[in-house]
Order: sequence, then C-alpha cells, then structure tokens
Amino acid sequence: MRLRIRDFFQTRQGWIFAVSDYSHPKGIRSLLRYVPDPEGEREAGGRRYKKMDFDDAYRFLRSEHPDWVADLHQVPPEEVERIFSPSQTLVTVAQADPRVKKIVDILAGRGVPMEQMGITGSMLVGLQGPSSDIDFVAYGSSWWQAREILAGAKSRGEIDDLDEETWKKIYLKRKPETSFEEFMLHETRKGNRGMVQGTYFDLLFTRDWDQIHPQPPGRPAGAARIEARVTNADFSFDSPAIYRLNHPEVKEIFCYSHTYAGQALPGESIEAKGVLEETENGLRLVVGTTREARGEWIRSLTLMESQY
Repeated sequence: MRLRIRDFFQTRQGWIFAVSDYSHPKGIRSLLRYVPDPEGEREAGGRRYKKMDFDDAYRFLRSEHPDWVADLHQVPPEEVERIFSPSQTLVTVAQADPRVKKIVDILAGRGVPMEQMGITGSMLVGLQGPSSDIDFVAYGSSWWQAREILAGAKSRGEIDDLDEETWKKIYLKRKPETSFEEFMLHETRKGNRGMVQGTYFDLLFTRDWDQIHPQPPGRPAGAARIEARVTNADFSFDSPAIYRLNHPEVKEIFCYSHTYAGQALPGESIEAKGVLEETENGLRLVVGTTREARGEWIRSLTLMESQY
C-alpha cells in the first residue's frame, strides 16, 4: 500500500484520516480528520461527519484506539477500507466545481500534466462546506512549474492575489513569532496562495514517488538558535520543509510548521530557532516541534536586510 502526504483514507469504523508522512514503518502515519456523527456539520454519501481539530482527534483516539496514538496517529494497513487519491479524484471534483476547474484549466493549458495535479482536504473526501478553502496539489517538479503559471495568471487577472483582510486572517490563525510586516515580507514572495472566484486556495507540494526516501531518525539534543546560509531549498514547500545548510555543525533544517515553508531561498542567510536532533548524518534543527511552533521560527536575514 503506497501512501504519501495529501492522500486520505477511511478505516473500517468510518473514520477518515489525512496521511501525514511518506514513510510508514509502524502503521500509516496520519491524523484523524473526520468521524461519523449524527449531529455532524458535514455530510457525504448519506452519512454525517464531525470535523476533528488537532486536540479533539488525539482525545478521541486515546479513548477509542490508544494503540494507534504516537507522535502522529499510526493506523494498521489492514484497517483501511478506502483510499482517497488527490490525483485520481481531481477530474471528478473539477467537473462539479467551476473554481477548481478554472485552476486546472490554467495549469493544464500551460503544460502541467493532469496526473501531476490533485485535490486534497475536505474536497477530496466530499465533505466540503460553503466556506471551505481549496487545497490544490501539484507533484514534484510540476509544483514549481504550477507556481510560475499561477503568478502569470495573477498578472493577467485570471485569478486574484490575496487581499489584506485575508492575509490578516492567515496571520492570526498561524500566530507566527514575527510581526505582521515581517510575515508579509516573507509570504508575498512565496506564490503558493491565491483567490479564485472569491475562494482562497493553497498550492500544496507533494513529492513524486521517485523522490521519496526514508529520512534518518533523530534524537533530541536541546534547543538552539542558529544563523546559516541555505544551500538547497528543493523541498522547502514539502512537509516537513527541508533546508540544506552551510553551517559549521547543523547540516539541515526540518520544518513542520506550514508558516515557515518556502521561507528562504538558496544562497540566503537565515536565522532559525528550534530543537536540535542528532542523526547518523549529523545535527539537524527541527522547527515546529509543537503545533503552533511557539518560540521557534525561520527568517531570511537576506530578505529583511534588503528591505530595511
């Protein structure tokens, strides 16, 4: 059973999980997102569901299936009843939703193959509501191509950039360890968000199958703040976002906070604060060790110095 981030699956109990890792040595590493509930606010296939936030999901599984709870949720493959594939579901969703179709038409019209695109989140499992965002996926190198195409589409007025009100909502939701001005300075150059017919969308990165390799485990080695130069950011929009570094001791950053994905470019100097891990390849700095990444960050010193 091959699964990667942005895929979803449903268990025999009807519970719906989002796949949260590329490697699954002790069960499918995932997060519980929806459970059947007669009072639930979402509906699909004649069944009502409740959407689970992060804390609710852990409480629920600790009560119902504590053996599935680790740092993430780890579900035995034999418990899986159905897999939801972003790429295989996209055509159906685009046929039913003109907003998704518009994104598909823009990207496909400029050369992104259909099989390199997908839809995830609530739309993937048919549980979207009227206010649901669009979580659009592009795979591997096609993600970078898609980002450039969407930048051109914004400049032609085919889709819109975010307005300040939407940016402020994102800032308040993310609660980063930076000012709004610094947040905007980093975010506006990333190009991974937009608006289509008044609906917010994310362009989410997922690795191609041939880019997936096991990462060595790490052992915590204490908090640290470092300054370093980024040498490679090919997976800076992945989850975790990965930055290779030129630094006397720390070889790379793994960032589990979406806020600091795509935060720095190759060649830029950065400041980062997180928790060190010892691995077989040397020291790694982990940013986003808690859900809200309190006291942890990545900032591009090069970008900030260019503005002030």
